[in-house]
Amino acid sequence: MLRKSNFDVSKLHSKSWDEFATPDAPKLDFVFTVCDDTAKEVCPVWPGQPMTAHWGLPDPAKAQGTEAEQALAFADAYRMLYQRISIFVSLPLDKLSKLSLQKQLDEIGQSQCTATKQSA
Repeated sequence: MLRKSNFDVSKLHSKSWDEFATPDAPKLDFVFTVCDDTAKEVCPVWPGQPMTAHWGLPDPAKAQGTEAEQALAFADAYRMLYQRISIFVSLPLDKLSKLSLQKQLDEIGQSQCTATKQSA
């Protein structure tokens, strides 16, 4: 889905949480977990104490059905994340208190973003 949308994914890969606990790990300001499965797991303490929010959505890789139905699951996940990220980047970060910002991040994660939920 990202390639089809002309995003360069050549340097992207799935990462273990442990990768961010190393001394040379990048500094994180925000951490968003997206997998519905992670809502049931204990999240690590992130170095530097970034703001965190859970923006769970169905894992499109677990979608069943025809090729078209599976493609729709990926399109829905992309649309939900795109809409949530669009809302996030439009927030007036410099004008919100930490508590207000955390509330906004949590509310963004609760939004359904007009996507059709797929059965996993």
